[in-house]
Amino acid sequence: QERTEWHRVVLRNKLGEIAQQYLHKGSQVYIEGRIQTRKWQNQQGQDQYTTEIVGNEMTMLDSRGAGGGGNSGGGSNYNAGGGDTSFDQRPQQQPAGGSNKPASPAAGPDYGGGDDYYDDDIPF
Repeated sequence: QERTEWHRVVLRNKLGEIAQQYLHKGSQVYIEGRIQTRKWQNQQGQDQYTTEIVGNEMTMLDSRGAGGGGNSGGGSNYNAGGGDTSFDQRPQQQPAGGSNKPASPAAGPDYGGGDDYYDDDIPF
């Protein structure tokens, strides 16, 4: 069962402009970046905190021209690193069953979690 989660996401510069132009309520999107927590004081002088994702890469998972439909297996990748905005619209492979569901995490990129990975390598 699919579950919707809401997060505060900050996209700056060209990446923010692209998101504003192409994303709408119900869009499926993958954002990669860092988590940042900010603190401020409200009008009553109480400390307030917010945690947000500061995105540096964005992949739109909806098919182009779809009115909020499901994932067609295609995607559009945007990168905000160093002011260079890249656009990649190569179709992604679909499972043999032809399902329109997003790929499982096992089908995602390899982050080097093989046999040489140990918990002792994590710095925290």
